[in-house]
Amino acid sequence: MREILHMLVVLSVICASSGALLVNLKQATKPQIEQQVLTYVQGPALLSVLEDRDNDPIAERAELNGVTVFPAMRDGKLVGVAVEAFAPGYSGDIGVMVGFDVNEDTLLGIGITTQTETPGLGTRIMKPSFTGQFVGHDLEDMGLKSGDGDIDGISGATYSAAGTVDAVAKAIKIYEDIKPKLETVWKAS
Repeated sequence: MREILHMLVVLSVICASSGALLVNLKQATKPQIEQQVLTYVQGPALLSVLEDRDNDPIAERAELNGVTVFPAMRDGKLVGVAVEAFAPGYSGDIGVMVGFDVNEDTLLGIGITTQTETPGLGTRIMKPSFTGQFVGHDLEDMGLKSGDGDIDGISGATYSAAGTVDAVAKAIKIYEDIKPKLETVWKAS
């Protein structure tokens, strides 16, 4: 009986030590992981969506209503913002970085940040022939032509196209919720 208790104590100490080590390791590497995601996952899509700017949107990002918002400034004035939204596609969530023109209330464009869609079919959501349809689009009537909208779907990749449009619609809702707060966060310098 004494050996069993000794074994339980030793195993408990090992488990507690391992758990504590993993928690500390996760906390220690969190900033580096976030920076890598910003640089290599969100960054390319973000910079393609917010092209006409003279600031660094990644460095000047802010959190509003629990969402990371990336500003586009020109001559010290806020001209656009980008937010990332997710929606289910065919084989997983599709992450879409959506840029907004704050003066015209139109889309600047979209960039796909994450996707696990079928190669050759679903991955066509990343092609300019699909993403280009969102440039200059107003914030209303966001949907596929097969529904109530005016975005052409992708033959053979209906779920992927619908997931992308749904993510854009979610981003529009986020933008509408945070728009009143934008000018107070990024005031003209």
